[in-house]
Amino acid sequence: MSIDETGPSALERFVQIQESLTLRWPEDRIEPTLERVARAVELLADPQQAYPTIHVAGTNAKTSTVRLIDQLALTAGLRTGRFTSPHLETVRERICFAGEIISPERFVENFDDIEPYLEMVDAESIGRGGPAMSTFEVLTVLALATFAEAPVDAAVIEVGMGGTWDATNVVESAVCVITPIGLDHSEYLGSTLEEIAGEKAGIIKADGLVVVAEQDPVVAEVIAARWWIDNSRLVVRC
Repeated sequence: MSIDETGPSALERFVQIQESLTLRWPEDRIEPTLERVARAVELLADPQQAYPTIHVAGTNAKTSTVRLIDQLALTAGLRTGRFTSPHLETVRERICFAGEIISPERFVENFDDIEPYLEMVDAESIGRGGPAMSTFEVLTVLALATFAEAPVDAAVIEVGMGGTWDATNVVESAVCVITPIGLDHSEYLGSTLEEIAGEKAGIIKADGLVVVAEQDPVVAEVIAARWWIDNSRLVVRC
């Protein structure tokens, strides 16, 4: 799809989109459901299934870990997609492929492609008495669709908050990485290390590979229990 030459420029349209995102449910609020984002990717024919994914959760060093994995994959000759949060200057920083931040033109084209489906999900959710999609949910869907369209050989996805109910958890990751876990976002994830670890371990998928940084013993026990249940392969960094 190309930008309509009679309409606003790509930069003007990008500003409009960015402003519209600020009017959505704020991304620092979460609720225990993946229903809206799962419905959105379903309407888009599940773009997240078009490539293998490395999913990264934790409290500390998530973004730096994602960047490191991305760089290693690029060095190995893979064309990668990278999704991180938050951003510093522009929301475009969150979506990168082949090591480059998405351009305003591509951001606009891809957003305009998926917007009708986002509006359908909004209408369905509001019709049931729920909220429209959150800012983070929209950006997650945009990233997943962008990587499928690019296309990429693999995507490295950073969890926004928690794990189990984070919008990014619609991916069926081949590999999940859990960086050091501490007390964070206790108003949403729980007041104890055990509760928070349980939320973050929610990204572990059956039969997948789990790479875990050195953890507090309480956290390690929670992760090990989840690994055992899902019959995953576990690699622990000591």
